[in-house]
Amino acid sequence: MSLNRIGLIVAGVLVALMLASSTLFIVDQRQVGVVYALGEIKEVINDPGLHFKLPPPFQNVVFLDKRIQTLDSPETRPIFTAEKKSLIIDWLVKWRISQPRQFIRNNGTDFRNLESRLAPVVQAAFNEEITKRDVRGVLATERDKVMTDVRNRLADEAKAFGIEIVDVRIKRVDFVADITDSVYRRMESERKQVANELRSQGAAEAEKIRADADRQREVIVADAYRDAQKVKGQGDATASAIYADAFGRDPQFARFYRSLEAYRATFRSKSDIMVLDPNSEFFRAMRDSGATPGPGPGPRK
Repeated sequence: MSLNRIGLIVAGVLVALMLASSTLFIVDQRQVGVVYALGEIKEVINDPGLHFKLPPPFQNVVFLDKRIQTLDSPETRPIFTAEKKSLIIDWLVKWRISQPRQFIRNNGTDFRNLESRLAPVVQAAFNEEITKRDVRGVLATERDKVMTDVRNRLADEAKAFGIEIVDVRIKRVDFVADITDSVYRRMESERKQVANELRSQGAAEAEKIRADADRQREVIVADAYRDAQKVKGQGDATASAIYADAFGRDPQFARFYRSLEAYRATFRSKSDIMVLDPNSEFFRAMRDSGATPGPGPGPRK
C-alpha cells in the first residue's frame, strides 16, 4: 500500500470523525436543547442524553438553563400606600423556563433580555397591590397576601414570556429617608417614655420593699431585745437565787465576798486615789481579817 493511499485513508477517517462529531450533541439534565434549522426552531429537546442533528450550517443547537432563576429588584423606587406614605420595596422573583419556543421567540437566548422586560412588569404589579393597602398591612398583617396577589398577577403575563413564576418574595420594606428619621425619633421618644415609666415603677417598688424590710428589721430587733431582756431577767433571778442560797449558808463569808467585790471595783485602776478613814465601815472586812490598812496618801492636788 503506497503512502499516498494511506494518507488518503487517514484524511477520510478524520473527515468522518469531524462530520460525526458535528452531528452529535449531549443535553444535560439541567438544560434544554433547541435545534435550529436555517435560523428556525426545528426541535426542542427536554430529555437528557445523546442526540443527533445535521451538521452545520444545516442545523445548530443552543442550550438553555431550565433551572430556577432569580430576578432581584433592579432599583428602589418609592411606592405610595393608600394613606399616601412612601415605601421602599425590595423584592425578588423566582422563575424558570416552561415553554422554550415561546421564550426564544420573545427574548432570544440571553436571560438578560427577559429580566430587563420582566422587571418593570413585576414593579407595576407591586405598585398596584401596595397602593390598595396601608403601611400596617404592607409591613405585617397583609404582607403574605401582597406577595400572593403579585404572583397571581404575574402568572398570566409570564406565559407570554415562555416562563413560569415559581415564587414572589418581599425582601425589605422601609420608609424613605426623611420619613425613616422621623419614625426613628418617634420610636426613640416612645421607648424613652416607657423606660421612664418602668424606672418610676421600679423606684416605687424599691421604696416599698425597703420600707417593708426596715419595718421587719425593727420588729426583729425589738423581739430580739425583748427576748434578751427576758433571758437576762431570768438569768439574774437565777443568779440571785443561787447567791442567796449560797450566802444564806454562810452569812459571814457572804459579807466578806461582797467586800472583796467592792474592793475590786474600787481599786480597779492604779492611778485612782481615795481619801478614807481607816476605821470606816469600808475597811471592816480587812480589820476582821487582821489586816489593818496603813495611812493613805494625801489628798489629790
